[in-house]
Amino acid sequence: MANVAQSLDKLLQRASIDDHEEILKACNASLKQSRKDPNVLHTKAVALLKLDRYEDALRVLEEGGGAVKTGALLETSYALYKNGQLSESRDIANGILDDRGARHVEAQASYRLEDFERSALLYQELSRTQAAIDTEANDIRINSGAAEAQLAWNSQGHLIQRKKPTREDLFETAYNAACASLAQGDLDQAELIRLPDLCNASGDLSDEEKVAELLPIQVQRVYVLSRLGKLADAEGLAAEIILENIPDASTQLIAQNNSLSAQAEIKNPYMAHRLLQNMESIPEKDRLFTFQSARIEENALVLDLLALKYGGVIESTARKLTNESLPSISSHLNHISVLNATAHAQYRLGKFGLKQILPLLKKRPLDVGLAMLVVQLYILTDNHGSAATVLETLLKHLESSEVVGHQDVRYAPGLVATVVSLYKLQGRKSQITKELAKAASYWRHKSKPQRSLLTAAGLGLLESNASEDQASAREIFAALHQQDPGSKVATAGYVAAHALSSQSVAEEAKSLTPVSRLIAGIDVAALEEAGVLQPRMNANAQAASRKRALDEKPKPAKKRVRKSRLPKDYDPNKAPDPERWLPLKERSSYRPKGKKGRQKAAGLTQGGVEKGGDSAAGTSGKGTEGVVKGPAPGAANKAKNKKKPKK
Repeated sequence: MANVAQSLDKLLQRASIDDHEEILKACNASLKQSRKDPNVLHTKAVALLKLDRYEDALRVLEEGGGAVKTGALLETSYALYKNGQLSESRDIANGILDDRGARHVEAQASYRLEDFERSALLYQELSRTQAAIDTEANDIRINSGAAEAQLAWNSQGHLIQRKKPTREDLFETAYNAACASLAQGDLDQAELIRLPDLCNASGDLSDEEKVAELLPIQVQRVYVLSRLGKLADAEGLAAEIILENIPDASTQLIAQNNSLSAQAEIKNPYMAHRLLQNMESIPEKDRLFTFQSARIEENALVLDLLALKYGGVIESTARKLTNESLPSISSHLNHISVLNATAHAQYRLGKFGLKQILPLLKKRPLDVGLAMLVVQLYILTDNHGSAATVLETLLKHLESSEVVGHQDVRYAPGLVATVVSLYKLQGRKSQITKELAKAASYWRHKSKPQRSLLTAAGLGLLESNASEDQASAREIFAALHQQDPGSKVATAGYVAAHALSSQSVAEEAKSLTPVSRLIAGIDVAALEEAGVLQPRMNANAQAASRKRALDEKPKPAKKRVRKSRLPKDYDPNKAPDPERWLPLKERSSYRPKGKKGRQKAAGLTQGGVEKGGDSAAGTSGKGTEGVVKGPAPGAANKAKNKKKPKK
């Protein structure tokens, strides 16, 4: 056994970095003599790692037992990382102290586990110490840039050390800087346009690797053009990308998703749905990050809605909402809630959509995404009062909840900003001050305060005349200024809040931009000549003005002079007709038109007055007028219908 070990040592001394196969053969020959030799097993595991045979290396380390694992913790951690066992890999690497290699493995495992804050912190520590090899510095720069880009994609941009990405000359660092800019909403394509040239000029990449690296750049450019609204250019660029040429399945899926998103109108949603569903499954080692998989899942649900699969969307989204805890400020979970409501409303807005969605809000009163959807629908119909009522109801439910974490959702910056905006539309200044004061009081006592919310709350409280609000503003800006003395906003707020109560802020004010420089380009005379723009009066202010108008004493109404209604041919010298008030047929001057009408009028004189002569029935005395009796009813008809005698 000693001879075999000595021959192995001699072989390892003569071995170069490229003959790992020979080392592996020597280890196998030595293990035939001694199967449990820890040194030989350790050497074999390293050789397998060099040959990218990570599963075999992990199996050798497991078969060696505790003695081999104890002496090869770094190799075990790396093998676990390459096999996708990320949590175990990070735990082992974290236990290895004072080892740069272990810090690299821990940082990489944390990156894949999406603990980007920890990963970025480890790379910052490595960058502050001396590098072990020449190429390590570049690796740290590249990996640190990738971790910061991921922080930006996950809404943790405040943790990034470099607020503005610098112009990079390396392809990898320039690519990470471009991704960070996109994550922060800077859609300038300058870095993306430079990337192909940097990639082709890179001496560390082979021709095949360059082609493989250029394809993801094109996929990113399709995304950028779509965000910029240049859908025609995005669709044309997406058509040039051949999915089969992309080596990894994850990038293929992203390219297909971006290609469908770049279309101005999906003419055949059924075909688009089929294209996305028929993509190859992604292996565990090449899985997407959460922010990527979330968007692809949402886009797939949108295609389901376009394909009229409302029942399937309702079932799948309801299952996901049931498995998750509500309320939540997760954008993905709230998007899922909105898609669930959209399926219930069958893609309709207006009153029909609200009629279908409002019952869901009663069933899920703590669903933030659903409540925000109802608020948006009310705002689209200019019903700001109902929108504010829905949001206030949600906030009351969250305030009354005793579940841990619900208060963080209640005072989330987005919800506070939304309710403050609604109060501004309604002119409710007192409610704005009260809401900002409550939010500031909550976050000031937290270990990780929301700086943006505290800044907005401090500025809002400064506008209040109440002494307690002014005191709260002073406390807020004092804390913000102490945490970040270099912040211009915190310093300006600190000076403004303490200007009336303390004279010691004069030194702090010197660090601010002078007022003369701020107003250097402003033409004061032109502003005075233009006048002051009066803000549009909102509905509440109009109602208040109407109420004030009602409280004033009413002025006496002016008497209206009625216009003359005399006829055009009126002659004041002529006496008016005494029968002018009688109906036309009852006047003495009335003459029926036509022969039949005159005969009818002559025969229907019952009740008429006959002047002179005796009556047919006798006389009533001298000088009296008799009443003429008309024919008996039906007499004329009887005479007419009487039959003639037969001759």
